[in-house]
Amino acid sequence: MNNDCWVVLCTCPDAVSAEAIATTLVERGLAACANIVPGVRSVYMWKGKREISQEHLLVIKTTEDRYESLELAILDSHPYELPEIIAVPLVTGLVGYLDWVRAAVRR
Repeated sequence: MNNDCWVVLCTCPDAVSAEAIATTLVERGLAACANIVPGVRSVYMWKGKREISQEHLLVIKTTEDRYESLELAILDSHPYELPEIIAVPLVTGLVGYLDWVRAAVRR
């Protein structure tokens, strides 16, 4: 099945920034939905130092053709110097749900 729907993952430092970004993406029609998953514990290297942070993960549903605008919108308001923005193309999914995603971002 050829599918143009994507899931985009983006970590945020707190609930306020996660909700603001999610709201912006949905209101602008760049995402059909953005789930906010609190309590993500991240371990990573940043500028040569090991860091451990509590974060909120955005799980964003969009389409391939909206990705570039979605990425720019995240970069415009994200508080991190280098935010995690990772897009994963979907292989398949419930046809009705994927149709809803497409319709929601094309409004």
